[in-house]
Amino acid sequence: MSLSHHHLNTNILPTLSATIPTPFPLVFSAPIVSFLSFIFSSPLSLPSSPPIFSPFPSSLPTRKKMATAFSPSKFAAQPFPLNTTSQNNPLTIPTTASPFLGSTRKLIRLSSSSNLNIRRRSGTVVAVSDVVKENKSKSTLNLLITKEEGLELYEDMVLGRAFEDMCAQMYYRGKMFGFVHLYNGQEAISTGFIKLLKQQDSVVSTYRDHVHALSKGVSARAVMSELFGKTTGCCRGQGGSMHMFSREHNVLGGFAFIGEGIPVATGAAFTSKYKREVLKEADCDHVTLAFFGDGTCNNGQFFECLNMAALWKLPIVFVVENNLWAIGMSHLRATSDPQIYKKGPAFGMPGVHVDGMDVLKVREVAKEAIGRARRGEGPTLVECETYRFRGHSLADPDELRDPAEKAHYAARDPITALKKYLIENSLASEADLKAIDKKIDEVVEEAVEFADESPVPPQSQLLENVFADPKGFGIGPDGQYRCEDPKFTEGTAQV
Repeated sequence: MSLSHHHLNTNILPTLSATIPTPFPLVFSAPIVSFLSFIFSSPLSLPSSPPIFSPFPSSLPTRKKMATAFSPSKFAAQPFPLNTTSQNNPLTIPTTASPFLGSTRKLIRLSSSSNLNIRRRSGTVVAVSDVVKENKSKSTLNLLITKEEGLELYEDMVLGRAFEDMCAQMYYRGKMFGFVHLYNGQEAISTGFIKLLKQQDSVVSTYRDHVHALSKGVSARAVMSELFGKTTGCCRGQGGSMHMFSREHNVLGGFAFIGEGIPVATGAAFTSKYKREVLKEADCDHVTLAFFGDGTCNNGQFFECLNMAALWKLPIVFVVENNLWAIGMSHLRATSDPQIYKKGPAFGMPGVHVDGMDVLKVREVAKEAIGRARRGEGPTLVECETYRFRGHSLADPDELRDPAEKAHYAARDPITALKKYLIENSLASEADLKAIDKKIDEVVEEAVEFADESPVPPQSQLLENVFADPKGFGIGPDGQYRCEDPKFTEGTAQV
C-alpha cells in the first residue's frame, strides 16, 4: 500500500529494532520526538547471540551491511524476486537467505508445546514460524485446500480484479469523482485473510478499500453505487471510494489518512475483549483485522497501537500490505529497517513475513494469526510483501517505477498462480474456472447498471449523520433542514 499523496509525513520516526532494551517507554507523543531522534542517532548495540526464540540468525549484519544490501540503487537495477517454492508445498518458508526483501532472516520453528505467551519483561521475543505446518493427510497429496475452498478463493480474487478494472473504466468515463485507489495485484491478501473470518469479525481498511469490502461480503452493487455517489451505496453515497462502511458486515470503514484506521481497529479489538472478560459474553471471540501499508509503519499511531494491543493481549491481527512503494517513494529509501515484521517482536508480539503474491501462503499464516487472536493469545503483526499493478491512484500516471520491475511482478500474478495450482492439482478444470470468470463479469456489469440507474442523494440528506442532535443546529423546529433556508447561508437565520 502507498502513502496517500496529501498525507505524506516527512518526519519519519526512527524504526524500532528488536534489540531495544525492554524497559524503554515506547511512547511517541510529539514532545519527545526530538528526544527519540537523538537516542536513535547513535548506532544500536547488537547482542552477541540471539535469544532462543529469536527470528534472527546467529550472525547479525551490521547497519552498514544492511544499508548496502537494501540500497535503492540495487533495488532499481534488480527488483527483489519473490520467494519461489514448490507448487506442491507453496508454504515452505526457506531458512536460507534470499534476495527478497524481508526474507533475509531465518524463522526458528517453535514446537507445538512451546509457550507463545512469554512476558515482555523476560527479554525473549517470539516469532511465529509454526504457521507453516506439515499436512498430515497423505490421502489429499498434501494439498492445502479442498476443491470448494479453492473455487471460493478463486472467485473472490477474480471478483476483486474484475471490479477494480471496471472502476478504472467508470472513472475515466466520469462516473466517479475524487481519488480512486485500485487494488490490482494485491488480491491474495484480502482473500487470504478475510475469507477466514466470521460474520461478527471486523475489518478496518484504508483508502484502497473496495476489495476488502467485497471479500467481507458487501455486495458489488452496494460498493459500485457508493463509488457512483448514489443512495443505494453502502454509505448512501456519502462515503465514496475511500470510505466504505457496512455495519451489517462489520466493515468499520476505509480511511483516507494513513494510520487513521489502526486506532479504530484497536478499539474494536478492545470491545471484543471487554465483552468477553467484563460483560461475560462467553461466545464473544470476535477478531479484528487492521489493514494498512508500508508507509504507515513509520507513523506514531502504528507504534502506539502495537504497544497497546500487546499490553492488553487484544484479539487483533495487524496486516501490512507492503507493496514496496509509497506513491513514488521506494520503501527502501523511506525506512531505516525495511523488514517491517521485525517490529512485532520489539513489542513482544509475533512478527511474520509472508509472500503476499501467493494466496495459499497468506491463508496459512492468516489461519494461525487469526486462531491465536480468537484463542485469546494476543495480536500478531503480519507483513505481506506484494505489488500493485496500477499507479497509486487513477490520477497517477505511474511513471516513476522501473518498467522491468513492474513486468517482474506482473509475471507473478496471484490469480494466475492460483489458477495454475488448482488445475495442476486436479482441484478444478478450465471449464470450472471459465464459468466463474463469466459469472463475475455478469455480476460486475449488473452492478454498474444498478449504480448508474440508482438515484442521487436528496439535498435533505446533506446534514444527516453530521450532528449528534437532529433537532439542534442541523434541523429547525419546523422539521426542515436549515441548509434549505436561504437565510441560513446569509448568516441571518435564527439559530
